[in-house]
Amino acid sequence: MKEIRVRLLSLLALLLPMSITPVAAADADPFADAKAIIADIERIVTPNGVEEMFTAKIGSIDQWLQVRGRDRDNPLLLYLHGGPAAPVMPWAWTFQRPWEEFFTVVQWDQRGAGKTYHANDPEQVAPTIHIEQFVADTLEVIELLRKRYNKDKVIVLGHSWGTIIGLEAARRRPEWVHAYVGIGQVISVRENERVGYEYALRMAKLHDNQEAIRELEALAPYPGEEFTPERVGQQRKWAQYYWGLSAYRHDSEQYFKSFRLSPVYSPADRAALNAGSELTLGRILDEWAAVDFRKVRQMQVPVIMFMGRHDYTTPSQPTADWLAALEAPVKHGIWFEHSAHLAPLEEPGKVLIELVNRVLPLAQE
Repeated sequence: MKEIRVRLLSLLALLLPMSITPVAAADADPFADAKAIIADIERIVTPNGVEEMFTAKIGSIDQWLQVRGRDRDNPLLLYLHGGPAAPVMPWAWTFQRPWEEFFTVVQWDQRGAGKTYHANDPEQVAPTIHIEQFVADTLEVIELLRKRYNKDKVIVLGHSWGTIIGLEAARRRPEWVHAYVGIGQVISVRENERVGYEYALRMAKLHDNQEAIRELEALAPYPGEEFTPERVGQQRKWAQYYWGLSAYRHDSEQYFKSFRLSPVYSPADRAALNAGSELTLGRILDEWAAVDFRKVRQMQVPVIMFMGRHDYTTPSQPTADWLAALEAPVKHGIWFEHSAHLAPLEEPGKVLIELVNRVLPLAQE
């Protein structure tokens, strides 16, 4: 039962599936040579560049940050990863390097995630796993970045779970934020789950997938009152099988396996991914299920939404509907026709173009 639970947690948090077993911390890294090549390619060599990894005391615990850019005078862009506990740092090497010509990009392993998981005693961190604490951490990170790099404001980019804490942080301290960018934006968790479930069941019936139909109908009514990791994981299993995580793919091995080649993630860091998922998901689930931004009708910062047409992990239509009714200084909704939930990996060129054309000017005004 424990193995099944971990698999479902991994599906929910978009972490490494159990078929990809993280190597033990003491094992030699079989990918060391390839990682060294990638690290050399990625090395920042420009005179005014920045390439740093460090820990900082955030929310009373040690948390890891990576900061990379070709010119430290460029705007700061803080990337808030999903999950919770699904860090982007270990797969940023697949898409981020071109961003670094225009932005100084910050990857942060949030509490309970990746390198930060290893930096602290999980038993001490466990009682702090609350959305409010993650929002407070985000604001502390922004303040740290502003001071460390002498910037008045940053761009906040949230992805999946990161959109929950990112949108709320931007609401609370708009004077610190050039613009808010959402990828896989969460507006209402329960509405997202309903839409994702209906899509998965519709696709299962279209393809006469009796196994999927049986498992999904057993969840009805969904999401219902019994909101558990197992039920959510079962819905995600089939929504993601039918392209809801990666467009046109039944699985997302290209994403999951990319972690192995990260030049900044050790075998021990990779081993922490499922552990972080187990630490956070059960504790955050009730709060996560209650997230609902539908009553938010005004933002004091520019809002840009990147919406995957095939995203049924955090479905895009509720985001488009919310954005249409929103009042903001600037707002844009950009559809990514060949993406699901992982637009930076699925349509990296378009993501870069939209960041440069839509977001960068907002940080230069």
